[in-house]
Amino acid sequence: MSTPAAPAELTAENWPIAVCMHGFARPGADPLHDAPVERWDEVFTEVEQLGFTAIEIADNHIRPADLEPSRREELLAVAKSHGVEIISVHVQRQSVIHPEHGERNLEYAHRSIDGAAALGMSVFSTGLHHPFSEAQKKALWFWTAPGWKDPDDAETRALCVRRLRELGEHAASVGLPMALEMYEDTYLGTADSAVQLVQEIGLDNVGLNPDIGNLVRLHRPIEDWREMHAKTLPYANYWHVKNYARDEAGDGSWASSTPTSMELGLINYREVVRDAVDLGFRGPFLLEQYGGDSLGVCATNERYLRSLLPR
Repeated sequence: MSTPAAPAELTAENWPIAVCMHGFARPGADPLHDAPVERWDEVFTEVEQLGFTAIEIADNHIRPADLEPSRREELLAVAKSHGVEIISVHVQRQSVIHPEHGERNLEYAHRSIDGAAALGMSVFSTGLHHPFSEAQKKALWFWTAPGWKDPDDAETRALCVRRLRELGEHAASVGLPMALEMYEDTYLGTADSAVQLVQEIGLDNVGLNPDIGNLVRLHRPIEDWREMHAKTLPYANYWHVKNYARDEAGDGSWASSTPTSMELGLINYREVVRDAVDLGFRGPFLLEQYGGDSLGVCATNERYLRSLLPR
């Protein structure tokens, strides 16, 4: 499994750790994609002040696929002025097997790969999750309401493999790893199915983004987090990390979760980060947090995560 280009010897001090963009959304404000460069400067100023040197561009905020060359130059210049690397783009809720928009989403993903390459990114990250259902839009936490489920259908899964392989080949041609984010009720929704999908795609540059937090937070029975990591970490080339406090009934009749820091949640990251490094993981981390002061929790998590990495 190939991983993004990195220093010859990664240590706690230089390991690439990026911050997510969740904390930059402003209700009622113009989308960041269309914002003037002064607004972008505010974003990167805050990233720098938090102590981060890398950021992941989520395409619900800024779409590299749809930036004019002059805007790409402005984005890069602003990031550079604050000492921040734009390390990856994450294309979300644009499934290439959407029953109505699959071909359109595939074309968009291709343009996103080109946009990522033009911006000098290190990773192209995507997944199979769909836009929120109406129930998810109304819920306090979207993962507590039902959403899309990939069909248990051999033909659709084969189409998924073909389209993701096509994207993986494109990514490889411009020197990018492609990471597939794990997400419930998709073909990336269980450890076994996710590993099988990567094996079916069969490209060295295509791996997993083992975001087990997406599954730990579900208000229903889940796989054991240690077993999920054991199965998926050998295929990881990029890693969204977050954590949730979880409680559940012994008989499986109920479960609940709430976002918390990496250190305090159900997943023991001291254990799984050590295992990942021992297995050869050398990809970037992306810190993610929902609710409250998302950026502040990410800053706390960055300090914690560096304490777990080799010195």
